[in-house]
Amino acid sequence: MGDIHNHLTSLLPPSELSRRVFVGTAFAAGFALSVQPISAATIMTSTDGLVAGDVEIPVSDGKIPAYRAYPASGGPFPTVLVIQEVFGLHEWVKDICRRLAHEGYFAVAASLNARQGDTTKLTDLHAVMAVMGKVPDAEVANDLDATLAWAATTGKADTARLGVTGFCWGGRQTWLYAAHNPKVKAAVAWYGPLGYPADAIHPKNPPDTIDQLQVPVLGLYGAEDRGIPKSQVEAFAVALHNAHKETQFIVFPGAGHGFNADYRPSYNEAAAKEGWKRMLGWFKQHGVA
Repeated sequence: MGDIHNHLTSLLPPSELSRRVFVGTAFAAGFALSVQPISAATIMTSTDGLVAGDVEIPVSDGKIPAYRAYPASGGPFPTVLVIQEVFGLHEWVKDICRRLAHEGYFAVAASLNARQGDTTKLTDLHAVMAVMGKVPDAEVANDLDATLAWAATTGKADTARLGVTGFCWGGRQTWLYAAHNPKVKAAVAWYGPLGYPADAIHPKNPPDTIDQLQVPVLGLYGAEDRGIPKSQVEAFAVALHNAHKETQFIVFPGAGHGFNADYRPSYNEAAAKEGWKRMLGWFKQHGVA
């Protein structure tokens, strides 16, 4: 299952989720400042029928901010850890949690750079990257472990049915966390970088963790991603296949980096909708449902 499938569909029917498009400064205020102005195509998912809002997660040295959403009735629900982009825990990441909650999940996203600085308030991308470059991979794994432990205490999260998904910086962390925590049932990495320069706090990239990987992972990538060459994705897929790992890659023609980010110009609606459909299918196939 390490083969690559090039796939691009026509637009899928509108989701049954309760969504609406917002335009205006009040709405944009919830998004990272470094990606303003916000696109008119931005999706906002309703909280109707959900319990949704900000929380704090106890970690080894205090507490970190987080956001969680889950259906207002029933439960406990299968759990999905949502791992942010470099832009921090902003409105789009929270909306991803709400979208998953409407699909029947307990979805939670922690601010994994809370100690290093709030990237949602930075206006310069270079400053954002400087902050994120200071976040140790081991600290991310520990904070995700703590987030999972917190979710288990709510009575609403079935953490035995555990999925993980992340985007960009979070896509890389999705691969790393899947190698870190074998109790994850399924993971979906959206355009996660595979070749960061190694240093003391980022000692390994996803291809360096193949031996530790025991979790089925779906990788969603764009053929036009300038930061993650298709050849790099193909080489990783071959290595995983040769190691007999349960993985699948979908590379979307015409899509670049950040193709699921509907709040900015990188958004590719067809690839985003098909990727979302494939993510939900991967979760259900592997018991996160």
